[in-house]
Amino acid sequence: MSNNPEDLKLLTLAKATMVRSNARSAAALRDNTGRTYVAIPVKSGNFEIDSLLSVLVVAKASQITGIGAIVIAGEVAPTSSIEIIRAEDSTAKLFSITDADDLIAIE
Repeated sequence: MSNNPEDLKLLTLAKATMVRSNARSAAALRDNTGRTYVAIPVKSGNFEIDSLLSVLVVAKASQITGIGAIVIAGEVAPTSSIEIIRAEDSTAKLFSITDADDLIAIE
C-alpha cells in the first residue's frame, strides 16, 4: 500500500479517466520528472492494447526517460503487459486500486 501523495494523485487520475470515458480500465503514469499521463484500453479492428500498455505508448511518445509509478483502475493488466513495463523500467512502482480506494502494489 502507498500513502505517497503523488501516487494518490495517480489513483485519482486513473479513476476519473475510467469513469469519464466509461472504460473497463484506465492507467495513470508518472514519469521520473513528475509529468503524468493517462490512458484507457484501445481497440481498433484486430488491434487491441490494455490501459497499461496504452499509457506507456502515450508516455513514450513524449520521450520519457523513466517511470516513477503507474496506477491501474478497473481491470488489472495481463502479466505480459506488466512484464513489458518491468523491462522498460525495473524500478517502476505498479499499483492497482482496491474497492476501498487503497493502492496495492503489483509485484
